[in-house]
Amino acid sequence: MTSHIEQAVAARIAAARRKAEQKKRRRAELAEARAHGLASRHAAKMRRWDKEGT
Repeated sequence: MTSHIEQAVAARIAAARRKAEQKKRRRAELAEARAHGLASRHAAKMRRWDKEGT
């Protein structure tokens, strides 16, 4: 049988793990969006350069 304090500590630890996992997932999503945006902007720049060169 666990005490009330042990249960509260376990709940706080679980909440901290969930929060850390959410932050990690959010960072990964932002990194993916940033990479996509950079590639898209680079492709647009290359198209503009190609259009100006012809």
